[in-house]
Amino acid sequence: MKLFIRVMKALSDQNRVTILKLLGQKDLCVCEITALLGLAQPTISKHLKTLEDAGLVESARDGSWVNYHLADGKESTYAATMLDQVGGWLDDDPHIQKMMQQLPLVDRERIKVA
Repeated sequence: MKLFIRVMKALSDQNRVTILKLLGQKDLCVCEITALLGLAQPTISKHLKTLEDAGLVESARDGSWVNYHLADGKESTYAATMLDQVGGWLDDDPHIQKMMQQLPLVDRERIKVA
């Protein structure tokens, strides 16, 4: 039951669901997600930690970058099921549509990190 509750709590935040929708399109680093959502880097990192703890996202180092991607679902059937469902949900949501339009414009090489 604890893992189920952890997955549901992770999905109970608009920003975390938006992050999942974005990661469903391509792997992203924290700075790219920060630029897209317009939130502070520590806030994005906290959201990613919550999603990672729930088995919804994973990270992989690529040189100096840490890329986040959707988890493969092998750790949790709850996470796998919800990732499958969320992938098909909310495509008509104006906020999600806006993020999807902005996604191709984000370039990690051009983002200025303070």
